[in-house]
Amino acid sequence: MDKTSAFDGMMWLRGALSEQHLAALDTLGTMQAKPGLRIGLSTLVLDALRPVDQRIQKVLPKMEPVRLVAFDKTSQSNWALPWHQDRVIEVKENHDVDGYDNWDQKDGIWHCEPPVSLLKQMLFVRVHLDDTDGDGGAMEVAIGSHQEGKIDAGQAKPYAERYQTHVCQARRGDVLVMDMLTLHRSLPARKPSSRRVLRVDYAAIDLPYPLAWAK
Repeated sequence: MDKTSAFDGMMWLRGALSEQHLAALDTLGTMQAKPGLRIGLSTLVLDALRPVDQRIQKVLPKMEPVRLVAFDKTSQSNWALPWHQDRVIEVKENHDVDGYDNWDQKDGIWHCEPPVSLLKQMLFVRVHLDDTDGDGGAMEVAIGSHQEGKIDAGQAKPYAERYQTHVCQARRGDVLVMDMLTLHRSLPARKPSSRRVLRVDYAAIDLPYPLAWAK
């Protein structure tokens, strides 16, 4: 991925989506108190995501969505996650390919950890469907931590503490674009209501044959 000078690991696209575009996405973010739900990238879903995709293409061309997960943090589902990196991708089938490890199958979908070289060509994109702040359990990011490469889970907290923490306060329609290897965490909401977020993973390249993105 040829990163432009405008992107250095994290970028906010404030007010990126109109109410018309958000209306098409609202149904994807209704979670019924579930902490996270994978949504297949059907033609209907890709059409709803098109306004997001157009904004991403302006920043980093040739990126394509490869996974969509919806989250809704509520009083019934008020989870927390410690500092961590997301280093797992979803693929159609399990194949023995050098550098692709830690295979696991969840809900019928194969997951694995790819080489860091692939993760560096991916983006972590969050589409905010509700206003959110620190009291509402906004995600926190260690700005610049993507530069460290792969970090062992046991070292995530001390590494994160080396960097400035950014609380991802957002308004409905804001889009956050991050490097895939950025350390982040999510604390419980102090005043839970509804914090709906669509998380879209983007990649710049295809997987090595015979692997293929699950989508």
